[in-house]
Amino acid sequence: MMDDITYPISGACQCGGVTYELLGPPSMVVACHCRECQKLSTSAFSITAMVSAESVRFRGLMKDWSRVADSGNVSAAKFCPTCGNRIYHYDPNEPDKLKLKPSNLSDTRLIQPTAHVWVSEKQDWFQLPAGVKTFERQP
Repeated sequence: MMDDITYPISGACQCGGVTYELLGPPSMVVACHCRECQKLSTSAFSITAMVSAESVRFRGLMKDWSRVADSGNVSAAKFCPTCGNRIYHYDPNEPDKLKLKPSNLSDTRLIQPTAHVWVSEKQDWFQLPAGVKTFERQP
């Protein structure tokens, strides 16, 4: 099913103020179960597609937000200032690597996590799928 995905795939925030095109497949799709991602998603986990900055074309005004992660690294984010949708996260020390929030893509078939991270903080009711890599914390 992943082989028949056609790129580019368009994406947009809820209000349409930020739009983008994903030009190629992500290198990895991760479900993060840390408490911060639970707050972000208002759900049990947040999904992230790891992409290179050159594989995405963004349009529209985005604002910045950041926090210091448990690792001591800065976790920065870009979001729509009108509707608040997160578009992507990144480490300012590695601006070429983006952590795209792919739920706002027009074709969401690629949102199939290949790994689950921070499972030490996952919700007890969530059952991890068989055959997917898991990590207690950040790999």
